[in-house]
Amino acid sequence: MSYNRRKFMQQAGKAAAASLLLPAWACNNAEKTDAENAEGTEQTTENQAIKGNLGAFGIQLWTLRDVIGEDPKATLKTLAGYGYGQIESFEGQQGMFWGMKPAEFASYVNNDLGMNLIASHCNIMECFEEKAAQAAEAGMKYLICPWVGPQESMDDFKRITERFNECGDICKANGIRFAYHNHDYSFAELDGEIPQDYMMDNTNPDTVDFEMDMYWVIVAGVDPLSYFERYPNRFRLAHVKDRMKEAPAEEKQASCTLGKGSIDYPPLLAAAKTAGISYFILEQERYDGTTPMEGAEDGAAYLAGVQI
Repeated sequence: MSYNRRKFMQQAGKAAAASLLLPAWACNNAEKTDAENAEGTEQTTENQAIKGNLGAFGIQLWTLRDVIGEDPKATLKTLAGYGYGQIESFEGQQGMFWGMKPAEFASYVNNDLGMNLIASHCNIMECFEEKAAQAAEAGMKYLICPWVGPQESMDDFKRITERFNECGDICKANGIRFAYHNHDYSFAELDGEIPQDYMMDNTNPDTVDFEMDMYWVIVAGVDPLSYFERYPNRFRLAHVKDRMKEAPAEEKQASCTLGKGSIDYPPLLAAAKTAGISYFILEQERYDGTTPMEGAEDGAAYLAGVQI
């Protein structure tokens, strides 16, 4: 069965909790008035030459899932023009390499476009050894599990944790690393335990890292800073996406164009760097009146100008 992240996300929506508690600091941007936001946009436009200090940043191609399949090379070229320096792929209908051989895809991204192919999300339950070898051939640093879904019991999460360690060993044998990308479900207490904590405490830090999706941590009602403090150097990548202002707490699928939502990212990004995160990757799961490419362009402008 082919990997279908869209189906996964639909299932996640059905499993939404009745209510969520967002940390107060996560809503700082929501206090800005429309006039203040308009003024900020105008100032950004007038000062496009002013660059931020985040450094290189990337994009998860899932953001462009509705358009990239039409012409992968053209889409990637446009992303390079927006200022993205890193690419994180996913396993779509054309595979992680979008119809190209691993080395061909990597050469186009790295050599022709001047970006770096960092990682890919993939289904870890099918042909993982082959995928690890292909990722290594393409020069990726990571293969990442993007989803396991809510489970019936902690025993299920314990089996998943064992699989993560197996995947870490397979990746190590190929000269790359393995990571797990969280959603909100792993922060919900189950059988008296927090699955995210169990996975982090029981995976081998020599072979298994974590990619923090900061949006989903916030949606879970958890402070990302607490995890940076408790698990320094375990999170090596981060997904950066914004949350719609005034979105009801129970609305999980409320991401929006980066920089236009309620999450105050500069202090989060600064803390993430201190905690050992090296890769900051934009991902947008839904669109708020923009096209996928417009969202990607606006997100790149925000990340290029952010001061941390």
